Order: sequence, then C-alpha cells, then structure tokens
Amino acid sequence: MVVLLYWQIGREIIIRQQQQGWGAKVIERLARDLKAAFPDIKGFSSRNLKYMRAFAEAYPDEQIVQQAAALIPWFHNCVILDKVKNNLEREWYIQKTRENSWSRNILTLQINNRLFERQGKAVNNFNVILPSPQILLEKL
Repeated sequence: MVVLLYWQIGREIIIRQQQQGWGAKVIERLARDLKAAFPDIKGFSSRNLKYMRAFAEAYPDEQIVQQAAALIPWFHNCVILDKVKNNLEREWYIQKTRENSWSRNILTLQINNRLFERQGKAVNNFNVILPSPQILLEKL
C-alpha cells in the first residue's frame, strides 16, 4: 500500500531530523536522492515528503495507519491533514470517507461545512415518536 509506504518514509524523516537537526535539510536531500534513484516514480517531491512527515507525526501508531488511514487514497489523507487538527475528528472523517466513498471534493466540502461538529445536533423528536430499544425487546 502506497499510504503505508508514505507513512514509513515520514517516520524515517522524523527520525533523521531528530538525529541531524532541522538545519540539515533532510527533506530536500531525500527528495533529490529519491528522484535520482527512482526517476520514473512520481510522489517524491519535497512538498509530498513534507506531507509524509506530517502524516507520520499525526499518526504515530502504525496500527491506526493500517486499519484506517491506509484504506483511503493518499490525497484524501492530505486534505484531512491540512484541514483537521484533532485526531478524533481526523479518524471520524477517515471512517466516513470509507463508509460513503467520498471523493476528495466531497470530503473537502464536508470538512468545510463542519459535518463532524454538526453530527447529532439536529433538532428531532425521535425520543418521543420512536420507541426505545428496550420497549421493543419487552414486546418479544
């Protein structure tokens, strides 16, 4: 999976920056080295490597990456990284993207419209009109 590879590269960038310091230009050097080693493969620009680092920083647990974030396209993850700062909210948008097969544009629209914040806040009369699950079970 490309997303998992990008997470591993991001994690490696974090480690190298901790060892060599920010002034070492780890990302720029790695971008040049990867482009030279793999000239036919796209996705190793400095900008994308910065996303990889941010992705690994946002999701330090590889298990979360494998179970959720790796199951949506890379650029969907980039949108979420850019627009959502709360981890719980990020995971919610990942799950909803998977459940609803949102395109990147729809995901962006839902984030901009603050769907996460609006969930469950609609005024309704469900508790008055609909019977509780316990009542339904008692009738069986």
